[in-house]
Amino acid sequence: MKKLFLVLAAAAMTFSTAIAQETATATAEQPATEVVEAVEAPALDAETEIAGESIHYVLMQKFLEGGWGWMLPILVVLVLGMAIAIERILFLSLSTINTKKFIAQVEAALNEGGVEAAKEVCRNTKGPIASIFYQGLDRYHLGLDAVEKAVVSYGSVQTGQLESGLGWLSLFISLSPSLGFMGTVVGLVQSFDSIQAAGDISPALVAGGMKVALLTTLLGLIAAMVLQVFYNYVIVKIDGMVNEMEDASITLTDILTAYSKK
Repeated sequence: MKKLFLVLAAAAMTFSTAIAQETATATAEQPATEVVEAVEAPALDAETEIAGESIHYVLMQKFLEGGWGWMLPILVVLVLGMAIAIERILFLSLSTINTKKFIAQVEAALNEGGVEAAKEVCRNTKGPIASIFYQGLDRYHLGLDAVEKAVVSYGSVQTGQLESGLGWLSLFISLSPSLGFMGTVVGLVQSFDSIQAAGDISPALVAGGMKVALLTTLLGLIAAMVLQVFYNYVIVKIDGMVNEMEDASITLTDILTAYSKK
């Protein structure tokens, strides 16, 4: 349920950003005075002469020229991969806390109110570090060895939760160029079929098939590169959080060892 909420929040943020940009563009294109209109007219004419159509129209045209059968699967893979990446980024951001401040609060509560007070601080704090601390404190009455085992075991559980969905993201990174190359092979086959049917070789015969081949390859590579950037960013964030979890676990053991000697 939490993942669904994060994905919907990411989609809403993306949609609102797109609407804002579209509104800003539309507002910027409306001339306030005749002077502005006269100044902007040459630029618009130059853009029309160079590009011919808007970038949105050109992208849609190239997408259709590549063929729905091969371009759409790549686009779906890209969208799904981006959804997973954004959900992971939001989840990691919401799970990040000030570790030093949290440890200081737990230690102060432990010294002032005992284990139950420290557990209450953990219950009121988000993130994997607070969850690990709670599991360790909850087993303090069983001894420090039980605390260490609980911290190690639950640390592995929290690491698995942080890495949830990365397997699918890695699959989409590999699948994007593969679908693009498959479209390339299909485009080449179409070109050779046209040559065989006509019994002659001419640029007009092979142009359609070659265009499909190049466009599908291009979209597949773009999708893979975009997803790879997000994947590496998520991996770096997870590695940083795991290191913080390990350091905090050692600190918790030291705090409880000192507390048991009082």
